[in-house]
Amino acid sequence: MILVTGSNTTEQHPQVGAEILKAIQEGAKLIVIDPRKIPLADYATLYLQPKVGTNVAWLNGLAHVIIEENLCDRTFVDERTDGFAELQQVVKKYSPIYVEQLTGIPAGDLVKAARLYAGADKAMIFYCMGLTQFTSGVDNVRACANLAMLTGNIGRPGTGVNPLRGQNNVQGACDMGALPNVLTGYQKVDDEDARSKFEQAWQVKLPAEPGLTLTEMIRAAEEGKIKCLYIMGENPLVSDPDINHVRKAFEKLELLIVQDIFLTETAALADIVLPGACFAEKEGTFTNTERRVQRVRQALAPKGKAMEDWRIILALACKMGYLMGYETPEEIMEEIAVLTPAYRGITYQRLEDEKGLQWPCPDMQHPGTPYLHKDRFSCGRGKFHAVDYRPPAETPNDDYPYILTTGRTAYQFHTGTMTGRTSVIQREVPDGYVEINKKDAQKIGIRDGWPVEVSSARGKVVCRASVSDTVPAGTVFMPFHFAETAANLLTNSAVDPIAKIPEYKVCAVKIKGVD
Repeated sequence: MILVTGSNTTEQHPQVGAEILKAIQEGAKLIVIDPRKIPLADYATLYLQPKVGTNVAWLNGLAHVIIEENLCDRTFVDERTDGFAELQQVVKKYSPIYVEQLTGIPAGDLVKAARLYAGADKAMIFYCMGLTQFTSGVDNVRACANLAMLTGNIGRPGTGVNPLRGQNNVQGACDMGALPNVLTGYQKVDDEDARSKFEQAWQVKLPAEPGLTLTEMIRAAEEGKIKCLYIMGENPLVSDPDINHVRKAFEKLELLIVQDIFLTETAALADIVLPGACFAEKEGTFTNTERRVQRVRQALAPKGKAMEDWRIILALACKMGYLMGYETPEEIMEEIAVLTPAYRGITYQRLEDEKGLQWPCPDMQHPGTPYLHKDRFSCGRGKFHAVDYRPPAETPNDDYPYILTTGRTAYQFHTGTMTGRTSVIQREVPDGYVEINKKDAQKIGIRDGWPVEVSSARGKVVCRASVSDTVPAGTVFMPFHFAETAANLLTNSAVDPIAKIPEYKVCAVKIKGVD
């Protein structure tokens, strides 16, 4: 059994999507739960279409049915988890009828989904940013973990809660400490023992307090608390929510440095642009969504004055008075292994000999870890989180009667920095659009391909209408790839209180035809 939610898998994670389709051909059942009828829904045993932003409600509804019908794995629950009684108490009110009122999912279909998931010998959950990019993003993920633990679908092959990363090597970047509160391998910066290990290796004093998240940095820049930003391989003036707010914050900076392979919209605003190298122009590793570390080999030398990112960082550190002594990427990887327990057994030599290694790989003899939590959770016992449904930060009203949700298309990638310069791809999807239900299009008085103005409390965009039944009435969808019709001029910068991730997936908009 495979449950996919908040992920347009075949279009955005085609390798994983292909494996899911292969599993279906071999007899696996599929549940797709998504406000948009994505292509994968055509292959589903059961497709559920909830209202945008009601994830916790239907996840709790599944848990309610599983508990009420005694479908949970009580042996697993008793031996390996804590907090079951609290979860049972919270989900008690999420009956199928109540969930139907909140989400629009028919009560009978919710019961079918719960029985399919809990009745399978092995069940997997796949999710992506369609589950996390909400002010309730952390609660959404916790509710998924609740389902997996309730049914014992964790710690075995063919089970688990499987996050699909939004960009290549996002997993590797996080593993290497590209987060404000951890060093490599998720060693916390406020842990004195972990911090002192890095201080000894680098011969510097490190901050003991966590830094700021992306959204917090932009707010701090607007308030004048941050004077300089150094942005690598990111294009916030297309990808961040409420772009007008982001631009104002950047314009208040004393210094903006952007390191990228093309002159992006953000780089065009920078005081200094450092030309980086693309994946084919450098050596290193990528860590993919299944924690598999793989080698990347240089195929071409960087063009012109461009340099590999590690060389730029090294040169900059030296100019600022800290002499980084690395001479090759392999030296850096060796230091990673020394300082990062999960990567300790991973070397270039081993990566040459094998098709990558999955961390944790704690020593040179270890074969890697195909799946986590086999015999125990890293924290000991798994913890159920009794989370309650709360609505999105912004809901439709008389002035803005439609829900806008955003995402990607099969033919463009992220902010179009690369795909927007590729003629074959541009031929397929050259510009932005808004998907709108046929009933709503008729009500507004527009037809497929007509220009429309989409506006929110933060901005407005003119783009073409794509009229279909992919989205339900009352909901519209826009891809965020296109700077000329930037969906993120409209989106809300409200964030999840824990992860600080913006609520890209839901905001209130109005739509009208334009001449």
